[in-house]
Amino acid sequence: MFNKLRLLTPGPTPLPEEVRLALARDMIHHRKQAFREIMARVQKGLQTLFGTKHVVLPLSASGSGAMTAAVYSLFAQDEKVLVVEGGKFGERWTSIAKMRGLRPVVLSVPWGQAVRPEDLEQALRQDQEIRGVLVQVSETSTGVLHPVQELAKICQEHDVLLVADGISAVGISPCPMDAWGIDCLLTGSQKGLMLPPGLALIALSERAWARCNVLDPGCFYFNLPAERKKLEKHETHFTTAVNLICGLEESLKILLAEGLEAIYKKQWALTMLARAGARALGLELLAREHYTWGLTSVRLPEGVDGLKLLQIAQEQFGVCLAGGQDQLKGRIVRIGHMGWVDWGDVLAGLYALDRSLVAASGFSGARDYLEQAMAAYQAALAGVPGEVPANVFVRS
Repeated sequence: MFNKLRLLTPGPTPLPEEVRLALARDMIHHRKQAFREIMARVQKGLQTLFGTKHVVLPLSASGSGAMTAAVYSLFAQDEKVLVVEGGKFGERWTSIAKMRGLRPVVLSVPWGQAVRPEDLEQALRQDQEIRGVLVQVSETSTGVLHPVQELAKICQEHDVLLVADGISAVGISPCPMDAWGIDCLLTGSQKGLMLPPGLALIALSERAWARCNVLDPGCFYFNLPAERKKLEKHETHFTTAVNLICGLEESLKILLAEGLEAIYKKQWALTMLARAGARALGLELLAREHYTWGLTSVRLPEGVDGLKLLQIAQEQFGVCLAGGQDQLKGRIVRIGHMGWVDWGDVLAGLYALDRSLVAASGFSGARDYLEQAMAAYQAALAGVPGEVPANVFVRS
């Protein structure tokens, strides 16, 4: 028996009590002073979170809406963009680019691996028509962390815009926009920001704004110059998700009260916990070298029905895990450990994974897997070098 469902998916994620209470407040009008005051405070917090001096625009949409806004605002029809495809959401960039009428050049990498900066360098050197690079900071479908800082440097050298999907990275692992030279950084509300789905956030660099301002808006709804003009009055262009903005104010308070360095250290430690526990169970990790801090993708043994395993974990142990997508459907389990999740939740997730494996297939790993996982977590918090270099934290 269990008293609550533990949501350990890579979005949506659990909500802090302060956020849930903010979402339950009485409605206020989005063109009145009370809302403008909230927006002004939220904007300052978002700039700190993104590591930027530029405005961060809130859009009433999912993260895919922000991806669409970026493509339609920064590139004109028939222009070339390079898309890093290493998972489901890399492929989404390609679909959006084609819908816009762009000519996407696909740089494919195997699912579970990160793009190599030298491959991007070669692609840009060979094709001078490319105007932008579209990539995930964190590829949510595989748990891979792409080397965005290095990619941004290469893009600047070639005078190409770097557009980064930070939907499962912002508020989870370092990606300071200005310090890294990212031209467009975007995220969604339902992951590291500890909110329900429905809000997207996007910020542009100076050269991205210069590009955006000379193009005719490609979309009636996602009109970033119009959003920026309204934000000067602490409003949004269209009716916004008022209660999500109120919740965002509370989630930013939580994130920034701890400090981003503390948040990143916690996320790193949870990642070490999940990876050590999975390995102790005798399971193979999908992303071996460059891996996301907010989720851990675990390969299932041959013959294990991944869909059945997820059902057992939820119905018998009260733990909601995520499966794979497309070619990885039924072959991996994704353990989410981002946002309002702590070590106890992840230990419960590992236990549910182990017991569900036994129930589904009889597969069983080391009996001290929880102890090994907790030891890795404590070592990470203490600063003992593990899989991730101790100097990985980057201040904006």
